[in-house]
Amino acid sequence: MKANGQPGAPQTVFMFSGQGSHYFHMGRDLFERNVVFREWMLRLDAIARELCGRSVIEAVYHGGGRSDHFDRTLLTHPAIFMVEYSLAQSLMNAGVVPDLTLGASLGTFAAAAVAGFMDVEDVMAATIKQAIAFEACCQPGTMLAVLAVPQLFNERFLREHSELAAVSSASHFTVAAEYESCLRIEAVLRDRDIVHQRLPVSFAFHSRWIDAAYVPFQAFVHSMPVKPGRIPLVCCAQATVLNELASDFLWQGVRRPIRFREAIARLELKGPHRYVDAGPSGTLATSLKHVLPASSASTVHPVLTPYGHDERNLTALARAA
Repeated sequence: MKANGQPGAPQTVFMFSGQGSHYFHMGRDLFERNVVFREWMLRLDAIARELCGRSVIEAVYHGGGRSDHFDRTLLTHPAIFMVEYSLAQSLMNAGVVPDLTLGASLGTFAAAAVAGFMDVEDVMAATIKQAIAFEACCQPGTMLAVLAVPQLFNERFLREHSELAAVSSASHFTVAAEYESCLRIEAVLRDRDIVHQRLPVSFAFHSRWIDAAYVPFQAFVHSMPVKPGRIPLVCCAQATVLNELASDFLWQGVRRPIRFREAIARLELKGPHRYVDAGPSGTLATSLKHVLPASSASTVHPVLTPYGHDERNLTALARAA
């Protein structure tokens, strides 16, 4: 499933999502049944044990059903990256090879590593260092997904108490806010019967409320080597395709608003694509179905979902490669 330079052949895009897409036991089916996925999870978990003193695998696969402990950024940050990178390696081993990567929010970390701009060990360490910076420097906050037109954000109850964190489609956007402000926003949304959902995150990502973590995180990233990538990277923070990365690329991925809809529109101008959701829960694949125009010849392929069948989905995708 790679264009291989053939004229008119759809290019394959690996899409990586960020905070809020995680859940207990994500990727467990592959962890138990796919050798490549398991090997990469264990390899990256060794780095986590060294840097944060505990096993991410233990937290993800041996925790109970729902628990506040898995909302902790020190665990969810590296867990999302580990699952995404391990899934990408499993896909490529099965013959599903990307022509581009696309990163949304924390997904920019996996997008950069898979595209070859940074070494995976460095990026894994960066996820943990960023989580440590958030926990040391930032006040707790949250994010709220709202099923309504993005223009709703211009209303005072949202504009004055939150920041626009993402526009996923014409009827879905996300805001970031402090906890007390989020409670007030939720009350208004309930009164208006507007569907909304709080994301399982500990901080108000993509807003000024995480700015205090910038200096300590960049002090670490400054020493990380960045090299030319093997393939281009689609950056949702800039809604453009990149062939080189700035020194603050990883920070801006979680600080700037996610412009997913604009990024996809730019890709679609170049023709049809095969969009493979390499995130934990298929959230970008779901958003994409609301973003692609009816006339698009592009295809959308989720792999991991909270409902299982991960190995079956991967095998079906590989057979079509």
